[in-house]
Amino acid sequence: MEPAARPILLGLDAVTLATLLSAVAAAAVFVAIFAAISVRDPMTRRVKALNDRREQLKAGITASTSRRRAKLVRQNATTDRLRNVLSSLRVLQDEQVKVAQLKLMQAGIRKKEWAVAVIFGRLILPIVFGGLMIVYVYLLDAFPDWSAIKRYALVAVTLILSYKAPDLYLTNRINKRSAEIRKGLPDALDLLVICAEAGLTVDAAFHRVSKELGKAYPELGEEFALTAIELGFLTDRRQAFENLATRVHLDAVKGVVTTMIQTEKYGTPLASALRVLSAEFRNERMMRAEEKAARLPAIMTVPLILFILPVLFVVILGPAACSINDSFINNGPK
Repeated sequence: MEPAARPILLGLDAVTLATLLSAVAAAAVFVAIFAAISVRDPMTRRVKALNDRREQLKAGITASTSRRRAKLVRQNATTDRLRNVLSSLRVLQDEQVKVAQLKLMQAGIRKKEWAVAVIFGRLILPIVFGGLMIVYVYLLDAFPDWSAIKRYALVAVTLILSYKAPDLYLTNRINKRSAEIRKGLPDALDLLVICAEAGLTVDAAFHRVSKELGKAYPELGEEFALTAIELGFLTDRRQAFENLATRVHLDAVKGVVTTMIQTEKYGTPLASALRVLSAEFRNERMMRAEEKAARLPAIMTVPLILFILPVLFVVILGPAACSINDSFINNGPK
């Protein structure tokens, strides 16, 4: 007798598929254990970056903005090699480096030499992934049933996505970081009001707020700590506030910076201005929460129709359908 045929799922034997799923589950468990063991304090890297910035300010690196921009990026051997390759290909431009550095700064990446790596990634990723896709689609004939338009579309999409991958990654990090800073901004302004009414100076107030909010909102605490350092070292305090608005891609922070600059320039009461801004930001946060709650019924409509209603119909009508079927079978012709 021949052994019973094993069931086929997703084109694979059931035993083979179960083995693969077990391997994936085991790998996931090992990754989770490794992630739990190797967890690090997020503030360690941030404190190191702030100390580096303090040393730069002590050394007078920020004294000449034009000289700093003209130097571009020359901090390690790898960056120098990438820069030489891009310069030989005439694809490295000062404006591109400045834009990449600004995005890295807004994403919370303090190493400006990575700007050259971003530009290099735009150049090399389409060549690598696009070339592999061309070989896979045309030379290996991976999709013989596809038309020429579908093959061309697959290769084109791969090239476009690989070219935009560094920008998409940075944009995603910027959006996440801006959202985290937006959450803690009203609390930070309330603490600034308390510090201002207690008689602390602006740089001491920023330092105190960064220390208090460093655990709950590490991104906001890092930015406030860096602003406090720049307020203590830069000769132009306005430049320190403008640097904060540049590093954070958020309109609310730009409003706070404008208020701080005006109070520094005209001597207006800082506590009252920050109190008004804090109330506005809290109202804005409440309005965003209400907007999300109002969108929820419309968003839940599609999952309700696709997943919940069919199961409900099966549970309610299934027994009745089985009873009707049994009645027809029992009362049918004998």
